[in-house]
Amino acid sequence: MLFRSLNIIEPILKAVEEEGYTTPTPIQAEAIPIVLQGTDLLGCAQTGTGKTAAFAIPILQLLSSTKTFGNKKKIRSLVVTPTRELAIQIEESFKAYGRHTGLTCTVLFGGVNQNPQTAALRKGVDIVVATPGRLLDLMNQGFLTLRDVEIFVLDEADRMLDMGFIHDVKKLLTALPKTRQSLFFSATMPPEIVKLANTILHHPVKISVTPDSSTVDIIQQSVFFVDKGNKSALLLEILKDQQIKTALVFTRTKHGANLVVKTLLKHNISAEAIHGNKAQSARQRALSNFKEQTTRILVATDIAARGIDVDDLEYVVNYEIPNIPETYVHRIGRTGRAGAEGTAYSFCDATEKEYLRDIEKLINKKVPIAENPLFPLTDHNAVKPAQQQGRGNSGHSRPKQVEPKRAVVATKNPRILIRKKG
Repeated sequence: MLFRSLNIIEPILKAVEEEGYTTPTPIQAEAIPIVLQGTDLLGCAQTGTGKTAAFAIPILQLLSSTKTFGNKKKIRSLVVTPTRELAIQIEESFKAYGRHTGLTCTVLFGGVNQNPQTAALRKGVDIVVATPGRLLDLMNQGFLTLRDVEIFVLDEADRMLDMGFIHDVKKLLTALPKTRQSLFFSATMPPEIVKLANTILHHPVKISVTPDSSTVDIIQQSVFFVDKGNKSALLLEILKDQQIKTALVFTRTKHGANLVVKTLLKHNISAEAIHGNKAQSARQRALSNFKEQTTRILVATDIAARGIDVDDLEYVVNYEIPNIPETYVHRIGRTGRAGAEGTAYSFCDATEKEYLRDIEKLINKKVPIAENPLFPLTDHNAVKPAQQQGRGNSGHSRPKQVEPKRAVVATKNPRILIRKKG
């Protein structure tokens, strides 16, 4: 199937082809015709499947078919997403696909001076992409109204829930017109998300291009069992491989991200951190440097797990195993995007073994074990602090499980072995 077979109008089709795309991804092939019919949509798709274009392309087409005229443009479409990085990338996609339509788009997010954003709103825009906090703030100040929104998109809904934005989303819903088209996208569909979707959507068409929480099959995953104190040494050892041109490294905390960057810089490896304590300008600069490969390693917290879209990113490293298994899916989904190859390494100390078991249960597969003779796990009885027990803040512990025996095979790096389930 080609984009030309989806009845996309010529101005948008021309822009899509200028971006180098000819064949839609599965979610694009399924979602675009549904959205063009004006139907509500509930889409479940993991990261890296192309869902931004799945809603941006048909929205641009629908708005183009009924252009408004006058000195003051009304906001006709609203896209709400959890992170600043993701909001910026969605706006860039709208501008790229809509460059020949005459439609305008702006992005609203916090952490920066609001004056450029309010100036854009005064001029009038057709499409607004926003994070919940800044959007509500500007609404309260009277800089915009949502009463004319025709198409509403809630993107990364499960991440929105994880980040505590559920109350902000509910406030936004009260400001939207009851008669509208609504599109709801989420990488996972836990009960809370299904309940939220039911309050937003009206007789939606449901599509799921992959099973809930499955990881991209093409990503080569492996886990290194290593003492916590040796994780930095292991990372340095792995980065001796010159085939790793760039890598995205995830930590659980901002402090941890800063420490990893400090270690890498000390060993003459270019690295920058991106997390919530960084100014927006610093975050954008770090991301730009990483995309341009002037920075080899980008160290991020989970605030950026779904907000980083880097073409041809081949390596992701979980310096720390996430305590929420769905987060693992989002992290490694930064690589292996749009069918490209990807490799995900995870460093697991004794306190994180239960997190790994939760991940393997979620993805319904065992992550192959990489054996590194230089830094093997020796402290098998490390005690986890009470506040970190269990998943999230649940506080419950899990029974000990015996690790299954797995066969050992060599990888490209002669100093690293991979164990596969035997």
